[in-house]
Parts: sequence; structure tokens; C-alpha cells
Amino acid sequence: MTSMNGAFEPTWESLALFTIPTWYQDAKFGIFIHWGIFSVPAFDNEWYSRNMYMQGSRAFEHHRQTYGEQTRFGYKDFIPQFRAEKFDPAEWASLFKEAGAKYVVPVAEHHDGFAMYDCALSHWTAAKMGPKRDVIGELAAAVRAQGLTFGLSSHRAEHWWFMNGGRQFDSDVQDPTYADFYGPAHPGPNFDQPELFDSNDWQPRPDGKFLEDWLGRSCELVDKYQPQLFYFDWWIRQIVFAPYLQRFAAYYYNQGIEGVINYKLDSFPDGTAVFDMERGQPSDIRPETWQACTSMSKNSWCYIADHDYKSFATLLHDLIDIVSKNGNLLLNIGPRSDGTIPEVEAGYLRDFGRWLAINGEAIYGTRPFRVFGEGPTQLVGGQFQDAHRPAFTARDIRFTTKGNTLYAIVLGWPDDGEVMIQSLGKASGLDLPPIQKIQLLGVDAPVTWVCSTEGLRVKLPEIQPIEPAFVLKIE
Repeated sequence: MTSMNGAFEPTWESLALFTIPTWYQDAKFGIFIHWGIFSVPAFDNEWYSRNMYMQGSRAFEHHRQTYGEQTRFGYKDFIPQFRAEKFDPAEWASLFKEAGAKYVVPVAEHHDGFAMYDCALSHWTAAKMGPKRDVIGELAAAVRAQGLTFGLSSHRAEHWWFMNGGRQFDSDVQDPTYADFYGPAHPGPNFDQPELFDSNDWQPRPDGKFLEDWLGRSCELVDKYQPQLFYFDWWIRQIVFAPYLQRFAAYYYNQGIEGVINYKLDSFPDGTAVFDMERGQPSDIRPETWQACTSMSKNSWCYIADHDYKSFATLLHDLIDIVSKNGNLLLNIGPRSDGTIPEVEAGYLRDFGRWLAINGEAIYGTRPFRVFGEGPTQLVGGQFQDAHRPAFTARDIRFTTKGNTLYAIVLGWPDDGEVMIQSLGKASGLDLPPIQKIQLLGVDAPVTWVCSTEGLRVKLPEIQPIEPAFVLKIE
């Protein structure tokens, strides 16, 4: 680590001086990437490394039937099969640019403890094993060459307990030869008891050696790759991480790179970093810029053979709803182990690009309106709700603003060709100035409208749209 020369001190009071960079508030749409050893078995989900050692689980039984007992073939034995022989970072970055994404966040190290970067603190890395490439370094260069912002994520904290199932029976996790990869493998969250799972004071607590190593790896990622976004998963909320989070945040913010830290739950106090909500969104506007992270797949963040994909309409509507509530969407893809992006996921990215090429002005650089929107579809706010929400309809509308322009984004084409926006009626109480012009983005044909006490009624041109949302630009 280099010395800190900036203004931030490692205290919550000092870190509260953090301000969210304009680039991040304007970006709205980023790409998350879960890629690693777990892409080789391509079964269950990105927790395969843990679940293959959890007796009685799907992954445990699948592993034994497919690869043999865990003493003979452990998680480490997938590494030679993780070759990434078709990985082309320039091709990936070009696709992300085409998708209309503004920032890219690959996972630098997942819970499994295998670093996808050239880590000086471990030899269990993609630079030294498997593909023998600095995946993070190559991707950083390619992303920046496309004019996109580069970030990364670290899930190292969870490694304290992640492989602990292998301690319960005869497996290679217990072989001291691999302790630096599988360890510490201590007891961890109880997934059958939510009150224990949610505890932020888990016992045994991570010790000083583990915490210093966590801090060293985090700062090494900053030094080597200068990410403008640093994403942490949930387990950093443990009490013992607090002083290390303060030290890291001060070190990172003092780099002068207009960086953003993403956190979940209550890991950071309000105003010291940017809150991230996993697989969900709030029911109303949040006052500070926030982020939602979700996957295209309902059942995995990494590549698996049997994805249950969401529809493009669902993903696009999530982006629109999130932006209307002052958020950014970090949308995940999961490449195959050979480095190719699945066709469905690449297709969805191109669909985003086509829609944003026409309607992006209603997304990028916008700010929330006084109300986020209107419509009959009710969402359950909070995380892990995105696969359960009802589908939006043509009566659901979301608002964004830019200067004196209001964008009304309609989440479907109405059967009668008319849009009624009650929030913009004279009786709404919003005291809006008179409307001068309304335009349907991407269409030259004019629209007509009438504003009454009931609302703003817009008559649409007679066209046959194919997109799952369209934008009325109101001036």
C-alpha cells in the first residue's frame, strides 16, 4: 500500500464527507460479471464450491455421481479445466458498449477464494493457474479502451466460512496441503435460522490475520487496477470488519479517482458509500443515489446448463423502474468457462442497446421526478423480490427528468392507443407549468394531448411498436 495523502481519515465522521461522483449518478446502467472456476461444473449456481461439500445437497449428490468422492476430486481439481481459451476481452467490451452500459464490474474474487487477477498474496489465481491470464487486468484495459468506466468486486470476506462443509466429512478441504485455498472454512451463517444468518456478530469472528489479509487484497486491487467502483458483498457487515472498512474506504477515496464503494445491508453508515440492493428495488424514490444488482437468470449468477432466464421485457422494466427511483442497475452476465458469453445473454445486451439508442435520453443523466410513477402494479420493496414481482402493464408509467424536460416511460403499448397520466392532471397537486410539446421518442409522427383535471391524455400515432416500453418526452 502506498501512503495516504488525501483528506479522508479512517473514521465514519470523516468518510461522511464522501460525495457520489456525477459520472455514477449519470451512468444508470452497468454490467456485472460472475466468471470463475464455478463456470466449469456449470451446475446449481455460483455457490457450487460450497454446496458440493454440503452433504445432502443437490450439488453434493451431483458431484459424487459425476466426478467421484470429494477426496478424489475436489473443487481445486476443476482449475485445470478452467482454460478460458476463447476469452476475448476486446470482444466483451465491444458488446458492453453496444449494450449501452456505462460501467463494467467483474468479480475479482468470489467466495471460493480463487482470484481472477494477478494477486501477490496468493498463488491460487487465474494469472498463475487455469487460464494463466490476468483476467481483471486484461478486461480493465479493454473496457477503458471503449470509453467505459471500470469497476470490480471482492467477495473475499465470505471465504472465512464458505468451504466449511468440507470439514464435516472426509474431503480434500481437510488436507493441509490446500489449507491456503480452502481455509479458513470456519463455522458460518446458519441458513436454516434467519435470525442467526442475519447476525452481524458471528462467532467465531474473523481474526486479525484474516482481516489484515482481506485489507491487503482489497488495497492491492485498488493499486493495480484503479477501479472507479469497488463492490463488496454482504458479509463485511460483521462487527469486526468495521475498522478495516474505515481504513479501506479512506485509502480508496484518497486515490482521487472519483471512486464509488457499493455495500449491502448496514455495512456502511448512510452517506459514506453507495447502498446496493440485491435482486430487488424499493417501493419509492430513495433520496440518495443507490444501486440494484440482479442477474438475467432467476436461479444463478454464473453460467449453468439449465438457466431459468427472465424475459427482456422484465429486465428492461426493472431498469426503468430503478432509474425512476434514483437508482442504477448493475445487470449480471455469466460467461462459460471457455470465455464465451451465452447467446441469450448477449442477445439481451444487444436488445438493451437498441432500446437505449432511441430512448437513452430518458435514462442517462436523468434525475427523479417528484413522484416515481403511477399504475396498478404493486411491488414488494426490498431485496430478493425481483423474481416474484408481477409483470408491469401499459397502465404502469415511470418518470424521469432532465432540466425542464419530463420523460414519461410507459411500460407497454395500450390497446386503445391512448395513454392517461393521472399524475400530470390539473388536480394532481403538483402545480406543473403548462405543457409546450410532447414527442414520442423514435417516431416522427405527431402526438396529440389534452390536459384536464382527470389527467394528461395522450393520443398515440397509429404504429405497431415491438418494444416493451416507450417514452413520451414532455416539455
